[in-house]
This record gives sequence, structure tokens and C-alpha cells, in this order.
Amino acid sequence: MAEPTYTQLSFDELNGWPDDDHQAALDVFVNTCGDLRDIQWEVICNLAKTGPEPRDFFEKFFRPVLIEDGDPMLFTGYFEPELPGSRVRGDGYQFPIYGVPDDLEPGQPYFTRREIDEDQPLAGKGLELAWLTDPVDLFFLQVQGSGRISLPDGSMMRVGYGGKNGRDYSSIGMALVDRGEFEIHQVSAPVIRHWVRKNRRAGRELLWENESYVFFREVSEVPAERGPLGAMNRSITPFRSIAVDPAFVTLGSPVWIEKQGAVPMNRLMIAQDTGSAIKGAQRADIFFGTGIDAGKQAGQIKDPGRMVVLLPTTMAQRVVAGI
Repeated sequence: MAEPTYTQLSFDELNGWPDDDHQAALDVFVNTCGDLRDIQWEVICNLAKTGPEPRDFFEKFFRPVLIEDGDPMLFTGYFEPELPGSRVRGDGYQFPIYGVPDDLEPGQPYFTRREIDEDQPLAGKGLELAWLTDPVDLFFLQVQGSGRISLPDGSMMRVGYGGKNGRDYSSIGMALVDRGEFEIHQVSAPVIRHWVRKNRRAGRELLWENESYVFFREVSEVPAERGPLGAMNRSITPFRSIAVDPAFVTLGSPVWIEKQGAVPMNRLMIAQDTGSAIKGAQRADIFFGTGIDAGKQAGQIKDPGRMVVLLPTTMAQRVVAGI
């Protein structure tokens, strides 16, 4: 990956900028800007809370900066799944959602996915938050990072990201492409699900190729009408929140996206989440919401385009100047 470059643009160079709902973006920005501790962000956040004219606010206090690292832009989508499950093991509920182990050290390699599944080093330690009926559901719950679990008594529990095992994420979809099972344009979450279920043992081994493993925490206190918690520990908003690589984009920043593809999208988003597969300056995951329909929409997204970060004016001048 090349060293990042920083190019300041004008708002006139943002395709569709005048046509967006800037108030919707401002509302989402206010949800998390209070967690940005830099003094420039604090001043801007306080101003945002006074109810300014939204488009004027962004144009007055920010400058668009295009950050590039040599790789082309890739937009994907994610969602909050709803899955059948139980708080106790039994009947068809055999696949545990684990909470965070006491001996997990952030950034340090822990048991691999295969070791956790086969050797069961975490079993019986009281870490089981719930049990699912399908290992593929568990796998994709970990990919999404949050979910709602529909319990047998009709109630609902929510789980959110708690930590990971320090292993690199690898795409099992790309593994199927490398094997010649599918062309790259054929790969989607439903296709992977079908292949894993059809091929059973080989399917389980395919899941193990992604050594990354996510642990969860229960967050059922988050109201049903609110989105799941993102990396900033605040609810995220469908079609206004994106996951980014925090090595390039400060969480909480406004980000202008120009997504191409079958359904183009020019929109001001807020960077409020991260993801194991989201690496690079021109890489973003768009949050589509909760449930089956959101999952279908998110699963179709693999589009080129461009994203431009909005930085406070002085900060933008400094990064562009290399200071």
C-alpha cells in the first residue's frame, strides 16, 4: 500500500452536493461528535448543536479532502441481521455466541476460528450469551458485528461487537473464487450460505479459512427503534453511517461518498464504525439497516466510486501541507 496523499477539493467538486439532505447528515453527526476530543472538533460540535443552517454549517467549517493510498475505491454494504436463537442450549440451538474471554488481550493472537470450533477451549466458562441454530448464521453475525436474536418466548435480545481474536480477516468469498467454484461477480452472502450448507464438511473448513473470530456483548438496552451500536458505542443510522479504516479517517468525521454501480449514491455520511475487512483510504461499508430486506440490499453492493473526508478547515490545511 502506497503512502497516502491528501488533496483538498472544493464543495463545487463534490458530485450532487447541493441536492443532499444536509440536515439528516447534521443530525447523525451530532450523535457522535461529542466523543471527538480534539479542540477543533469540540468547537465545531458545540456549534453543530446550536441548530445552524446545515449546508452552510458544513461549507463554513469544513474542507473536503480526498485521501488516496493507490488502491481503487470499493464500497460494500452491511446490516444488522435478525436470527433465531435461545439463551440456553437445546434442541436445534447448538452454536454459541461467545462473550469476551477474560484472557483475551487486544491485538494479540488468540485461538483461531477452527480451534474455537473444534477444540472448544471456551466451552463451559459461562461465556455463552446465546445459541444459534446454524454455524453459517454465526459466521455472518460475526462479519456484520451486531445482530438481533429472536428468542423462543417471542422476546428479542441484541448483541454488539465486544472484541476479536487478533487474527487477520480473510474473505471466504474470494477463497471460493480462487478455487474456481465461482466467478467474482457471482459471489454473494446467499451464494456462500448455499455452498456451505450443501457441502457440509468442506463448508465448515471454508469458514475456518477466515481465522478472524468476533466476540460479542449483550446490548439489549439499546431501544428497538435505534440502530445497533457502532465502533463509537453509539447507535448507527441506516444510509447515513459508514464503516471506515480509522488509520485514514477519524471516527465521527463527515464523509462525502460518490458510490457508482446499479444504484448510485451521492450522500454525506458520518464515519461511525469500523470492520475487519475495511482497510484502506478508499474503502467504506455502508450501513443499510436491520433485517432481511436490508441484508439483501447490502449484499448486492460491491461498487466503485470515491469518498472525500470533510475535515475542520485548519486540520485540512495542515494535512494537505504535510504538517
